[in-house]
Amino acid sequence: MSKQMIQQEGKTAKVKNRKKRKRLALIIVALCILIFSIKAYMDTNIFKVNRVQFQTNKIPPGSDFTILQISDVHNKVFGDNNEKLLDTVEEIDADIIVLTGDLVDRRTDNFDHVFSLVERLKALNQHVYFVSGNHEWDNPNRKSLLDGLEKRDITILNNQQTELAINNVKLNLVGIDDASTNHEDLDRAFMNVDSESYTVLLSHTPSILDKYNDIPTDLILSGHTHGGQVRVPLIGALVAPDQGFFPKLEKGTYEFGTNQFLYIDSGVGTSVAPIRFLNQSQLSVIKVSGE
Repeated sequence: MSKQMIQQEGKTAKVKNRKKRKRLALIIVALCILIFSIKAYMDTNIFKVNRVQFQTNKIPPGSDFTILQISDVHNKVFGDNNEKLLDTVEEIDADIIVLTGDLVDRRTDNFDHVFSLVERLKALNQHVYFVSGNHEWDNPNRKSLLDGLEKRDITILNNQQTELAINNVKLNLVGIDDASTNHEDLDRAFMNVDSESYTVLLSHTPSILDKYNDIPTDLILSGHTHGGQVRVPLIGALVAPDQGFFPKLEKGTYEFGTNQFLYIDSGVGTSVAPIRFLNQSQLSVIKVSGE
């Protein structure tokens, strides 16, 4: 075999190897895209139940109550007419249900899904409470939404409070209107609240902590951040509303005072982009026990 033929065969082998590497690279990229797409679809459309527990000496030892938090629905529907969501709510059988804002998107112009959802939540549990989020305030049909919630006997706690007796436990449930759009009135919300009783504050945005000091509550339940909606391994949320890049309050539990806690639910819906990644849609069950 001549030297020229050997060189030609070498060149041919190199071309074949380059083509093989290119095909392998394309296969790897395609697999990564497929895996990302499957994971994003599941995180966006299959919700989980996150359970959190707090203890307090403000209620008798051995006693407890549970709160089901549903946040940032953004008019999303799970299953036919939310059957999957409602079946899960029924199984959980919490003492109280709280809706911490953004039931709808700012562009939602048909509230049929939301009204159907709250009607059926109310049929499952008489204690259903709501506070507004920024998307309610940005929606031009906000009044129709709030009127519809009131018509369906949903208690709206926008800068209001109520006292409850659950499982022989007395507690305060306080709600403020959306603080991210400056509609909160903390003084009015906490007017005449007995600080000796365990107090839960519903605030759509966790940034209430940046606006006020010494909030007289034991537990704050918030949403708004979506947990970043899309998260990055080892980093977490890249961005969250009101906080910008690398937010300090993204999701989960934070202690902000002595025996005072903030819990941020990452929600079930999406906004801006209809996708979640490494941040599965969720409902939260909060259990408070006496110690």
